[in-house]
Amino acid sequence: MPPSRDPEQILNSVFGYPAFRGQQEAVIRHLVDGGDALVLMPTGGGKSLCYQIPALVRPGLAVVVSPLIALMKDQVDALVQLGVRAAVLNSSLAAAEAAAVERAAGTGALDLLYVAPERLLTERFQTLLERTPLALFAIDEAHCVSQWGHDFRPDYLALEVLHRRFPAVPRIALTATADAPTRADIVERLGLGGARQFVSGFDRPNIRYRIVPKLKPRDQLLRFLEDGHRGDAGIVYCLSRRKVEETAGWLAEQGWPALPYHAGLDADTRRKHQERFILEEGVVVVATVAFGMGIDKPNVRFVAHLDIPKSVEGYYQETGRAGRDGLPADAWLAYGMGDVVGMRRLLEGGEGDAAHKRLEQRKLDALLGYCETAECRRQVLLRYFGEELPEPCGNCDTCLEPVVTWDGTEAAQKALSCIFRTGQRFGAAYLVDVLLGRETERVQRFGHERVSTFGIGGELDELEWRSVFRQLAAAGLVRADHQRMGAMQLTARSGPVLRGEERLVLRRDPAPRRVPRRLAASRAARVGLTQAGDRDLFERLRELRLELARAQGVPPYVIFHDATLQAMAVERPQTLSGLAGITGVGERKLDRYGEAFLGVLRGAVGGGEGGVDA
Repeated sequence: MPPSRDPEQILNSVFGYPAFRGQQEAVIRHLVDGGDALVLMPTGGGKSLCYQIPALVRPGLAVVVSPLIALMKDQVDALVQLGVRAAVLNSSLAAAEAAAVERAAGTGALDLLYVAPERLLTERFQTLLERTPLALFAIDEAHCVSQWGHDFRPDYLALEVLHRRFPAVPRIALTATADAPTRADIVERLGLGGARQFVSGFDRPNIRYRIVPKLKPRDQLLRFLEDGHRGDAGIVYCLSRRKVEETAGWLAEQGWPALPYHAGLDADTRRKHQERFILEEGVVVVATVAFGMGIDKPNVRFVAHLDIPKSVEGYYQETGRAGRDGLPADAWLAYGMGDVVGMRRLLEGGEGDAAHKRLEQRKLDALLGYCETAECRRQVLLRYFGEELPEPCGNCDTCLEPVVTWDGTEAAQKALSCIFRTGQRFGAAYLVDVLLGRETERVQRFGHERVSTFGIGGELDELEWRSVFRQLAAAGLVRADHQRMGAMQLTARSGPVLRGEERLVLRRDPAPRRVPRRLAASRAARVGLTQAGDRDLFERLRELRLELARAQGVPPYVIFHDATLQAMAVERPQTLSGLAGITGVGERKLDRYGEAFLGVLRGAVGGGEGGVDA
């Protein structure tokens, strides 16, 4: 049966977008024509449209496999707002509700059905599908099928059954975080050898990356938040449950609406905290990595890490939860030598064989190199995923505040010699005491005031020496033995530097201070709300959106994204036809909400903002 509507018509009338982005159109038309596809597209790049539009073009039911209940619910809520016949089928439904959804699917009353892999793989559900005309299968978060990926889900391994049982139904697998080995694994495990691959790249140009040496992390976090993120939704990641609780409590004491989230909380508390984050504006969640993968909230304006992730992939995915709407967002990370020791301990004590642990250690080493780079951070990040950015990005800390480098060979030789002279038994803090000639009780107890390296490091201060040791660890010249409280030990790579056969260039950490003005530009200026009254009007539009969302029990962003409200605040349309020209305002939303939002917009132009002309 030929398609009943053109994909571009659906993009305009249903979703309210004027044109396709990047490879969206090529993916959509390939799938509409019945082809299989593997799609790698960065978070916020519009992956969902790649299967949602074909689902509305092709006859039959589109089945979307998604790993998390919250993600399914968010996407279905958004589609229902657009007038799309969509539903979810997972363990959150009562038996009667699930039966009603299955009846709707079987009678052709649905266009899209979101299911968990566990439900999809049951014989009962597959029998239902065999009796139902099918438009396509979409496998979201497809990296979950790969044991090389960072969110491996064993249930995803069985999804290859779709290829065997429904060979005529086109399939699309989608992910934002798969490097080349993971993509190859996805192809093999899902039987997508004949699929066309669409790789759009990993760049998220709207995210500003910033990494700081960890000194007083809570105070540093608070400064970061106060510099432009008051009233914003955001996520703060911590490694341990205890740190999550303590940080959330401390932020609440400082006047921030912060909530903890980790696997140790009971299910009801986790659900309530997640719902507040999704349904309210400006909530900050402090969490372990148990939080975030299932969150489709587009207006997360920052992601902060108080502890380093395990890998570049993990860092990319977690920071990618910011700015999904394409508006400016911040990724901020504080790390220190203690993080390196703690993460190595975690990796070496984890599951997996020796080969897997070596891979995890290499991934951690790559992340440390990223943290210590003097290059453009975005160039380093993209290079890790096999992508080259020709010019520095201009939107990371090393671009906005170019890093000073210096010949650290002599300092490195002193540090390495000190490690050797003290028996490779002590951590960085103790070694700094020795280098600075501090006759502490501990130094005297071990007799290290008599070693040749005692007091030879006076040219650097304590923070500078800590930076040296951190960079030596990141470069693989020393390793921190987590079984001996982070004791610094030499590696095979230390020799050439010690013997003067290899020069070492180090970065000089900037002095601790408030975020520079260029990095702390106000949120209003960064998102284009620069004219008189734009910001106030945007806030009134947000208030209306929140009121409408609460009345329906849905997240505010399923009414309109922030980007749509900001376009309204800048362009100030006065008619329904003018409002229809705003990106993100489709036909259904125009009919449903148009007059309400025009009421606010007309009030602004009509003199409510002190002399703003129509």
